Amino acid sequence: MANRIRFRHARILTMCPGQEVFRGELWTKDERIDFIGEEAAAEKELQRRQTAGKEIAFDEVIDCAGDLLMPGFKNAHTHSAMCLMRSAADDLPLSEWLNQQIFPVEAQLTGDDIYTLTKLTIMEYLTSGMTGCMEMYLTPETVADACRDAGFRCVQVGAMNNFSQSPELVKEMYQKLNGRDAYNSYMLGFHAEYTTSEDRIRALAELAQEFEAPVWAHISETRAEVDGCIERHGQTPVSYLAGLGLFEYGGGGYHLVHVTPEDIAILKEKKMTAVTNPGSNMKLASGIAPVADYVREGIPVAIGTDGPASNNCLDMFREMFLVTGLAKLRAMDAAEMDAVSVLQMATVNGALACGWQDADVLAAGKLADLIRIDMRKPNMQPEQNIVKNIVYSGSKDNIRMTMIHGVIRYRDGAFFLDEDRDAIYEQADRIKHRIYKDTAL
Repeated sequence: MANRIRFRHARILTMCPGQEVFRGELWTKDERIDFIGEEAAAEKELQRRQTAGKEIAFDEVIDCAGDLLMPGFKNAHTHSAMCLMRSAADDLPLSEWLNQQIFPVEAQLTGDDIYTLTKLTIMEYLTSGMTGCMEMYLTPETVADACRDAGFRCVQVGAMNNFSQSPELVKEMYQKLNGRDAYNSYMLGFHAEYTTSEDRIRALAELAQEFEAPVWAHISETRAEVDGCIERHGQTPVSYLAGLGLFEYGGGGYHLVHVTPEDIAILKEKKMTAVTNPGSNMKLASGIAPVADYVREGIPVAIGTDGPASNNCLDMFREMFLVTGLAKLRAMDAAEMDAVSVLQMATVNGALACGWQDADVLAAGKLADLIRIDMRKPNMQPEQNIVKNIVYSGSKDNIRMTMIHGVIRYRDGAFFLDEDRDAIYEQADRIKHRIYKDTAL
């Protein structure tokens, strides 16, 4: 029997080009959207199916009472299990942060640890209206297990560097995790130029050719990274990596803060996506990415939080505000980077970057990855412009429901996962006490 849910009396923002917010209904059948349309069209469709002998018996009817349904946010760059280091590795520049606070802790993590910590962070994603993420971390199989068991959509990117995840392992995971289950997929990737030897990068470029696949990495995050790459190779990271043949089938870069006009031309030529991480870049004082320049050049931009150790708060509302606010500040122009473009980055562009062409907008036949936004909160009143309210004044507090693959995973403060919330908290706490032995209670 199919699982069917009917959402009534909703405002709906499909994110389809040219379609404004309208009042209507959305029906789901198993993992997909079965119907979406205005209220009058919904009544006609019910009558049509009844006349045809296909009357629908809904398992649940939800009265949205004027709340907004829209596609879920896609977190296009993160390291979920780094929630362990949240608020334990702060107020340091990137190089010290990585080498003194992050790498030593990561060396002690087991695959089971990463499974539990990933689940903990998935809960935070759900409260922020995120229905999927692009993940990069240490043990791909246990990350995939956590996402499958929690019912959270995830595309992993290889985290190869000189210390872990060889090209052989990346190839194995590419073949093993793609198509393994409904929630997981995998893309080729590596950590960064400054942590990865050229022979390993060349081996990854060969895999990209073999699979005709995109490649992802941290690129040009800090000024020191760019200067170091120029000293080592006589080129910027973008130019150097493109010259090795990595991006013949596209892909993208995380951060892309310090770029030249020539770099931007390469990104455009290779049809790459820029994933901006404003919260993390601010906290680590890495700089402000030229997001508006990317948009003007037709380079797709998606938004990521980065991990919970470098950002601490996994909140897409905050990231959206920072994307537009920092763009305005960088240009000293309050008209720079409009709200509609930013919401597109957080939803549609993120989905396409992740390879989820059937989870980008709300339309019949698309995957039922959607959220319900509470329009009766004070920050949404009075209603002048719903899209601008979401980007400029929206908050995690506005998320009433997060649905993934047709299943409600979060609703009105309650989680619907395979494990109890408190059990996950307790497991994560045990990991913390084992690794941070001297941490005060």
